[in-house]
Amino acid sequence: MEQKTLARWIRMAIVLVGICGLFVYAVLLPLYGQSIVGQEPDHAYCYWPWLIFLWVTGLPCFGVLYMGWRVAGNIGRDRSFSQENARFLKIAAFLVAFDAALFFVVNVVYLFLNLSHPGVTILSLVVTLAGAAISVVLASLSRLVQKAALLQEQSDLTI
Repeated sequence: MEQKTLARWIRMAIVLVGICGLFVYAVLLPLYGQSIVGQEPDHAYCYWPWLIFLWVTGLPCFGVLYMGWRVAGNIGRDRSFSQENARFLKIAAFLVAFDAALFFVVNVVYLFLNLSHPGVTILSLVVTLAGAAISVVLASLSRLVQKAALLQEQSDLTI
């Protein structure tokens, strides 16, 4: 597959994921929250804190999509192994790690403020561990791209 074709496919996937994310954050989460409030009116005080919290945790996700868009652009320009892509991947790894940590810390705070259930906080560990794993993969990929970029630069100098 050509670099430009691959970049187009990656960008198309990023757009689809972004649209799905917007739909989830803008439509599904508020509707789901309203249905919970309708079934359990005693928990209506939790609706806005949780909705705002979930919206805030969505921001780093869209930042990661933006970093992926930039990487796809470099792939399309046949600069797959560049210091710039390594930097974008490193930023994405940081964003994912930050989001995972934020998700867990706020869940624990909400538990102590009686805005959450202990089961939800325990389940947030799964999200945190998944985020940590994705962050490690992105950081490793960043390091590999950085090494490949250095090798490519050395190769270009010897020819």
